[in-house]
Amino acid sequence: MAASLGELDRRDRAWWTDWVARVFVFGGGISAIVFIVGIFVFITQQGLDFTLHRLSWSEFFTSINWRPTGHPETYGALALIVGTLTITALAMVIAVPLSFGAAIYIGEFARGRQREWMKILIELLAAVPSVVWGVIGLHMISPMIQHWLQPASGVGTNLLNAGIILGLMAAPIMTTLAEDALKAVPESFREAAEALGATRWQVIRRVVLPHARPGLSAAVLLGVGRAVGETIAVLMASGHAIRIPTSLCDPVRALTSTIAAELGETEHGSDHYQALFTLGMLLFLITFGINMLADRIVRGARRRA
Repeated sequence: MAASLGELDRRDRAWWTDWVARVFVFGGGISAIVFIVGIFVFITQQGLDFTLHRLSWSEFFTSINWRPTGHPETYGALALIVGTLTITALAMVIAVPLSFGAAIYIGEFARGRQREWMKILIELLAAVPSVVWGVIGLHMISPMIQHWLQPASGVGTNLLNAGIILGLMAAPIMTTLAEDALKAVPESFREAAEALGATRWQVIRRVVLPHARPGLSAAVLLGVGRAVGETIAVLMASGHAIRIPTSLCDPVRALTSTIAAELGETEHGSDHYQALFTLGMLLFLITFGINMLADRIVRGARRRA
């Protein structure tokens, strides 16, 4: 009888332990959704009144006149949007070849300790703080641009500088994701192609890359999201000038750097304050859309597989 009671007690403890573990895991999983919804609600609450009642949407999307302290106040975000998109596009031009080349070498050529050390170094590179990248852009890349390109603006903080910095910042995470996509291609595909006489490069180009395309596309989209949402490095490297760039050496301003530079100096609840949160809503929707698109690409590839 005592043994039966002891067994029942152990079963009760095991049941409660299992229940607590399931609740903890469920809470951890649902917390991401709760945080995302909470962030969006907070941003929307801060800027919704201005967005609905006092913001001119035609001016917001078609004017380059961002003068929140002028008379009258104007909130044209076109130059900020174009600045963000051009910096991101240039960053991807730099990051995609670097990250895909590194991923192909790590996944298809490197072996043993060399592969492990390279993966560790790339992950450490991804952990470098953005302010450090901003300092590199300000004190290393900027003098190089001034010396070699001699921009008409006379400064080396411009679109090119910001694109280089963001490309280098996005490349490590894109490399990790791209290498995972290449690793997911079954080894039997490579062996079959080699059995037919294909060279290593032919296997990579005609077998591995086509089958890894969804994962590589997702890596690019997540890199774009990383670049769009970067703040301090862009603020330090871009020149922070409100203008639509006509060359790589023109200083520009991004949405994120505008929020970072101006939010601390605005009166709480003012139109300027709420306009910055309107920019935040726009940024949130852009990055959310990019991440949803990447998720749909990966899910679609899994269903086809």
